[in-house]
Amino acid sequence: MERTATHCSQEYDPWNIAGKICLVTGATNGIGRAAALALAQAGAEVVVGGRQPERCAAVQDQIAELTGRRPEALCCDFNSLTDVRRAAQEYLDSGRSLDVLLNNAGAVFGSRRYSADGYEASMAVNHLAPFLLSCMLWPRLRESAPARIVVVASDAHRSSKALNFDDLMREHSFYFNMESYGRSKLCNLLFTKALAKRIEGSGVTVNAMHPSLVYTGLARQNLMGRILMGLLKPFARTPAQGADTAVWLCTEPALIRANGGYYFNRAPHQPRADACDEAIAEQLWQASEVLVDHRWDH
Repeated sequence: MERTATHCSQEYDPWNIAGKICLVTGATNGIGRAAALALAQAGAEVVVGGRQPERCAAVQDQIAELTGRRPEALCCDFNSLTDVRRAAQEYLDSGRSLDVLLNNAGAVFGSRRYSADGYEASMAVNHLAPFLLSCMLWPRLRESAPARIVVVASDAHRSSKALNFDDLMREHSFYFNMESYGRSKLCNLLFTKALAKRIEGSGVTVNAMHPSLVYTGLARQNLMGRILMGLLKPFARTPAQGADTAVWLCTEPALIRANGGYYFNRAPHQPRADACDEAIAEQLWQASEVLVDHRWDH
């Protein structure tokens, strides 16, 4: 049953995922789908986030078959900030509470592409879209506290160059898809750090995780990606294995106050040095607010 948001005091009941409302982005494939299924089976009321209505419906059907409860869906194209705004407002207008936001949706592009807003596609889909969604849904998360935000990042951030704020979209640099993807994952970690500072003490937490190499459709959008994933498949994790730490971050009661961490295999994991730099994280936050045209609501 739908639960509306109410203001909570700073005294919280022990965390129990059963009955909590969890919005999972990118829930129609790979890690997101596996996480949505696991959370639903754990008793959560999942909201299936995805770009294509028919694929959302397929996951809704699967969850209904597993649990006897048909979840809601929230269709959203992360290639368009206008659509992200529309989806976030639609969620806010529904009056539903939001206990967990699992920012999972992401993409790897074989060649340089641009979003509907004219931004480099990896940065647009993997960083700016979840940044805007999280900021717009923040008031509902705050009202629903205790609540959690979980960010699917990646150790691919280690392969990227340092952020150049004079050329954040790398317009004047040679395009290499995995470097571009790694740069967006570095942004995920810096976003987590800057957000954790902003929400400290609110009853809402944010943590990021590394899923390891997972055999999903993420890198199979181009010929080189399909060849690479075919070669690496014997060494890759299944989507369920890749989703495990994300699900744990969503469900583990002992993590009720854990905030701003980066995890792998259910344990703290050390990112590279500049991913922990508060000044860089704040600079990226300020730049991102300008790019998405949305200011943080304290």
